[in-house]
Amino acid sequence: MKTADKIVNILKVNGPQTAKMLADMLQLTSMGVRQHLQALAQQQLVTVEDRIEGRGRPTRYWLLAEASQSLFADRHDELSVQLIESVKSVFGDSGMEQLIQHREKRQQQLYASAIAPHQELAAQLAALAQKRTEEGYMASVAVEDGVYFLLENHCPICSAASHCLNFCRSELQLFQTLLQPLATVERMEHILDGSRRCAYRITPHTNAESCPDEQ
Repeated sequence: MKTADKIVNILKVNGPQTAKMLADMLQLTSMGVRQHLQALAQQQLVTVEDRIEGRGRPTRYWLLAEASQSLFADRHDELSVQLIESVKSVFGDSGMEQLIQHREKRQQQLYASAIAPHQELAAQLAALAQKRTEEGYMASVAVEDGVYFLLENHCPICSAASHCLNFCRSELQLFQTLLQPLATVERMEHILDGSRRCAYRITPHTNAESCPDEQ
């Protein structure tokens, strides 16, 4: 993978970074990283944000620009949108809801099979994140103060979801159903609301496993 591609992936997964942060992760010099960032900026793929952090000069952070979304193109997004509009036109809202329910049932079976071998919440979430990553969601799991977070840095069905928000409602409901025996699930960040990712907070029930403080 080219250095520029690595930088784009880091910004996608980790959010805004300074040149030094990127250099440390890539084991390169800050000057070398800045050259790649300038090239990406000329392509309008990244932009900058100066933050005041204590005294002294503002710290410059680099983040992905809107044009970078083309590098993480939705799969068959145009066809998906056309199909959604066709279903609504021919079968109405009830037909669209049946389609979403059918997809949700299929996903539930798939994810349930993935997490079934695992009894602990952490292992179930790891299996779920792996399955979601295979589907293009760039998913990972984090834990903080005993609470888990399922982080999805890309949405491969974003165009479809923007035309039918029930897809997003369905996915949240699906996670809640899958993990209900062990935890409650809330969506904290949402790409369609302008966030850079979708993030779900998973709070273990009091009678569930104790979460570690770090991962």
